[in-house]
Amino acid sequence: MVNIYLGPAGIPISLRGKGSKEAIEFISKIKLNAMEIEFVRGVKMSLKTSRELGEAAREYGVRLSVHAPYYINLCSPERDKVEASKRRIYESVERAHEMGADAIAIHAGYYGRFSEEQCYSMIKDSLIEIIDKMKENGIDGVKLGVETMAKETAFGTIDEVIRISKEVEGVIPYIDWSHTFARQGGKIDYDEILSRLEKELRLTHINSHFQSLKFSKGRFIDVHETVDKNAPPFRPLAETLLKRDISITLICESPKMEEDALVMKSILESLGYKLE
Repeated sequence: MVNIYLGPAGIPISLRGKGSKEAIEFISKIKLNAMEIEFVRGVKMSLKTSRELGEAAREYGVRLSVHAPYYINLCSPERDKVEASKRRIYESVERAHEMGADAIAIHAGYYGRFSEEQCYSMIKDSLIEIIDKMKENGIDGVKLGVETMAKETAFGTIDEVIRISKEVEGVIPYIDWSHTFARQGGKIDYDEILSRLEKELRLTHINSHFQSLKFSKGRFIDVHETVDKNAPPFRPLAETLLKRDISITLICESPKMEEDALVMKSILESLGYKLE
């Protein structure tokens, strides 16, 4: 039987000005059960606060994940930028560990002047280095989630994230369903992707994002829209999930994230699923 964790990316819109601890309580009150802690503008949270968030999440039954800063490029030709990127990822890992989060979402890099294969090797080497440091410091409960990306200039096709997850222990795909939809020209086969994650990687839990994307000048672009735009549609994903014996986190990244998370919840309920 599927086990679904559903919630917003960061502090809900209706709680802006409040903190993450209040957000966790609010998420529980509106009957959602997941939250992604956002470090996208930088890792500014202390380890102490991270521990307190973990305590609140356990109290209210909210599953946590983390989004690493956007300012990461493990394919940069500038060594100092690669080192800064690795540092930001590791700082995210430390806080994820303290709060009991299971994974961090990482925008790994951009091809730039390098070939896809060169970029792949650079990212792989950096992730191995980070994981080695995690092991040295006794951090083993946090997965490095390489996110699927919408832009063709970015590392993060479904094939790339599956391949690197096969080759580097401790790395998993962080599936952004709409990014994959856009990267594939407005097409997505949920069943095929889920089957690959289960069969090729033996995943028992999947971390993911969901929202719609804007259609502009003949293609889908990485501008987030509400889920009612159906780009991609959520219901087919929900239907596919309910046929499987897997656990998944669905983090809503729409402009109305908690509202749309509740819309997604209502779709799941209409299909007979109830969030725990």
